[in-house]
Amino acid sequence: MKRLRSLAPLAVLAALAVLAAGCGSSNDSASSTTTSSQTTTASSSDFKVGLSTDIGGLNDRSFNHLAFVGLQRAEHALGVQTRVVESKSPADYIPNLSALAKQGYNLVIGVGFTEIQAMQAVAKQFPKTHFAIVDVSNADEGHLKNVQGLLFKEQEAGYLAGYAAGLAAKAKGGKAVSSVGGQKQPPVDRYIAGYQAGAKAAFPGVKLINGYSQDFANQAKCKEVALNQIASGSVVVFQVAGGCGLGALDAAKQKSVWGVGVDADQAYLGPHVLTSALKRVDTAVYDSIKDAKDGKFKGGQDTVYGIKDDGVGIGKFSPNAPKGIQATVNTIRQHILDGQIKNIPTTVQ
Repeated sequence: MKRLRSLAPLAVLAALAVLAAGCGSSNDSASSTTTSSQTTTASSSDFKVGLSTDIGGLNDRSFNHLAFVGLQRAEHALGVQTRVVESKSPADYIPNLSALAKQGYNLVIGVGFTEIQAMQAVAKQFPKTHFAIVDVSNADEGHLKNVQGLLFKEQEAGYLAGYAAGLAAKAKGGKAVSSVGGQKQPPVDRYIAGYQAGAKAAFPGVKLINGYSQDFANQAKCKEVALNQIASGSVVVFQVAGGCGLGALDAAKQKSVWGVGVDADQAYLGPHVLTSALKRVDTAVYDSIKDAKDGKFKGGQDTVYGIKDDGVGIGKFSPNAPKGIQATVNTIRQHILDGQIKNIPTTVQ
């Protein structure tokens, strides 16, 4: 989930990094961290999969972590060899993706919207390597035949979370709900737009507050945004900012209001988490690996996951959630499945 507008300053970095990748060695960037979980038994497959995280890293308890879960599942279930490279800054993206391609990985996966330019550059440089990228359409990659886009209908999960938020705000006697985005980019805004629409449907008079931390890692930044929103009357805070968003949930706990998690089910953080908007990045990563290993790589295409595919959804509800809220949200989910609710907005109000 990383923003297109914020990528403009990376154009020069990307150009320089392409030259460096073309002329340098096959070693990973010195500023990145590599995690190897390669299978070494005799029964291991020769099929190798490399994963390049965005700067949120594997400990974001959300987006990158889920991609790693999908990779681990493929390692155990399919016997593929795997390797993870964590990026410490956007300047690492091209060197990391290039290193995996040079080292003969059959499928190289990029995690997140901020890797869009790097993926495009490296995929062109290594046309015989298969690539997949989470949250980026193949069309945005220039319709490259060796790149598969892994996309999600975040607005559907956001709508369910927003409906829950609206009901919870009404039950609490509040008048506003809010969202904290990391950066303003399509996947983030699809979540938030759905959340806002769901909240309005459940509580027509609710006030909507939204802000961006401009960060996906620094928890203090998201906490500050959330605290300001709570001071403005928000009684439910939806975090859409990866690891940074954990700070927003901490603010909700500190001020005794509801928090809503994102991507992974973040109910484990405590009963202040009303529920979570789920995004099965792990499923998408696993499916992409399985298809590629089976000779069915969907290059030049997008695979899109929604509620009907069990690719997005709603997490567990807090034991302290208002009575009946879970049953109501489950009914709304069924209405989306049945087509009674459609054309959920993807543009933030």
